[in-house]
Amino acid sequence: QLQASGGGLVQAGGSLRLSCTASRRISSSESIGWFRQAPGKEREFVATIRRSGGATYYADSVKGRFTISKDAAKNTVYLQMNRLEPDDTAVYYCASTYGPTSTYWDVKMYNGWGQGTQVTVSS
Repeated sequence: QLQASGGGLVQAGGSLRLSCTASRRISSSESIGWFRQAPGKEREFVATIRRSGGATYYADSVKGRFTISKDAAKNTVYLQMNRLEPDDTAVYYCASTYGPTSTYWDVKMYNGWGQGTQVTVSS
């Protein structure tokens, strides 16, 4: 199970850092992804990082504003969110996948969803 934390209320243009902590050791063959779900919308891909090698992938909507990183010693993955916009308002979740790189965006390939953390960006 993965637990997301660090959400909150921030003004547009502000920053937040989310943390995703695993209750178990993250395997070197796993990738950890961040997804978000706004009210009335489907859960959408935000970013993912491979445990081995650290390759990262981002949704076009967050490229250049969000940065995903990992601290293997702490079994934690971070999502640094800068220049936040009202459209970033959502519940943010993290989960893991053993799937191939080509499926990093696919929510169905991920497991271990925990409770998300609410991010609210005011205009």
